[in-house]
Amino acid sequence: MQNSFDMTTLVFLALAVFVAWKLRSVLGQKTGHEQPPTDPFARRETPPLRPDQAPPADARRDNVIRLPGAAANDPAAAPMPSADRWSDIAPPESPIIAGIDAVVRQEPSFNPREFLGGAKAAYETIVTAFARGDRKMLKGLLAKEVYEGFEQAITDREKRSEKAESNFVSIDKAEITAVDVKGKMAQVTIAFVSQLISVTRDAAGAVVDGSAESVSTVNDIWTFSRQLGSRDPNWLLVATESAA
Repeated sequence: MQNSFDMTTLVFLALAVFVAWKLRSVLGQKTGHEQPPTDPFARRETPPLRPDQAPPADARRDNVIRLPGAAANDPAAAPMPSADRWSDIAPPESPIIAGIDAVVRQEPSFNPREFLGGAKAAYETIVTAFARGDRKMLKGLLAKEVYEGFEQAITDREKRSEKAESNFVSIDKAEITAVDVKGKMAQVTIAFVSQLISVTRDAAGAVVDGSAESVSTVNDIWTFSRQLGSRDPNWLLVATESAA
């Protein structure tokens, strides 16, 4: 009985070895289509692209941080327009156009028409912020010396317990009168003509200056400055004066 069991066991063992050998002879062959084991921490190399292939979205990310005015380093970024491109701003051969061209050479995206639009918005914002005594708003729009003058006037008004009100009816004109570039520093001077209702009242509400009903014509000349190529795109008010 023991011998019979041993013989049967040996037969099955031999059969198992044979089957295992046959399976290995088939499954163990390399056909050239096998996938390598996946390593979740392995670095994945990007396969080379054919000339007619576009890079994937991730590969097209620009590693260069674009700063305001950075396009000035790329001559192809903004080709110079025709000589009469700013004919509505100033005569073609005037110093103003020469100054604008000097700005554009460093920052091709500069557009004096858009600048005038922004300057008009800044003019109205600064005048109304000064009337409200909004120091925080003014500090971000004025150069240090100009801010100190505005802040002192607000402080003096507060000491007298006076309150000012300024309401724009219109800005009739905003005209560039000068553009100067020295190195990286640019200054643009603008003459403003506006219609304004301006009044100052004392603590009791009585009018001490101006009028709450009358519209006054105001002539101002403001100069804005900025370092070209700077990370900060804002132009700061560096000088003010009243025109006759």
